[in-house]
Amino acid sequence: MRSLVFRRTLTAIPLLLGVATLVFFALSLAPGDPATLFYPIGASPEVLDQLRRSLGLDDPLLVRYFKWLLGCLTGDFGVSLSPRYYQLPVRDVILGVLPNTLLLAGCSLFLAFVVGSLVGVFQATRQGSLIDSVLSGCTLFFYSVPSFWLAVMLGMFFSVKAEAFWGWPVFFPASGVASPGADSLSTWGQVLDRAHHLFLPCLTLTLVMAGGIARYVRTSMLEVVRQDYIRTARAKGLPESRVILKHGLRNGLIPVVTLFGAYFPILLSGTVLIEYVFTWPGMGRLMVDSVLARDYPVVLGGTFLFGAAVVVGNLLADLLYGVVDPRIRDAHG
Repeated sequence: MRSLVFRRTLTAIPLLLGVATLVFFALSLAPGDPATLFYPIGASPEVLDQLRRSLGLDDPLLVRYFKWLLGCLTGDFGVSLSPRYYQLPVRDVILGVLPNTLLLAGCSLFLAFVVGSLVGVFQATRQGSLIDSVLSGCTLFFYSVPSFWLAVMLGMFFSVKAEAFWGWPVFFPASGVASPGADSLSTWGQVLDRAHHLFLPCLTLTLVMAGGIARYVRTSMLEVVRQDYIRTARAKGLPESRVILKHGLRNGLIPVVTLFGAYFPILLSGTVLIEYVFTWPGMGRLMVDSVLARDYPVVLGGTFLFGAAVVVGNLLADLLYGVVDPRIRDAHG
């Protein structure tokens, strides 16, 4: 297993470097000048040239690239160029919003795998029944529907219109991460307030991911329940619940483990639309704002982080694969 992790890490290093290099040159060739964001239209060329020198934008492209690359090796991604975060280290800018994205992505990922796995197993044990057909239609709907449309609909029915039009007693905020004056609440009150704001964006991502996971688990479990050892366990007179949970579930979830490593980095970068709909201040919203502001250091730092998340996600999937399936662990030592 150690040799597998070592080989995957060595393979991921040039991949991560290639992605970062491609994004760097693509952003450098994009139209626009970050210096013009600090001054109104019509500012003198001398003022703009002086600002470009202070920001390091007057260096040749290759010089800026190697400076940035050497800085990445020491964890220094430069300073922000946008007026909002002017001269703040990129590391501090990212760390300021990363916890919000990790909270949203982590809760959504956990709930999606729990709900999706339960629904998939339930469908596999009732193949061909009416409830299986209904759940198949629901999972296909949530798997296919655009996440931003689902976010808007959930916000409309459970937030905007829930209180004003429907008169529902329970509604949830559709913007922000905390209520005004939340700092004056107790610790438990702040946790409940954060959970209240987290509900709608988390529900949106959970439903979208759970639909795909459920369909994947159902297919995997249907293959497992047809195996000889499942028929043998049933022939021994074991309860159906024990046959499914003890003998079938572990083998049925082996292919699903790979989804965890793939979903986590995708979820980190895929929360852009959800964060914008619910004005959730996370990495996705930061990246879009940085692209619009031509804040190249922040975009590059965020891209490097997303690439690293892909590497870590794949490594985690390999480790979990070995834990769930002893044959893989024994094959790689």
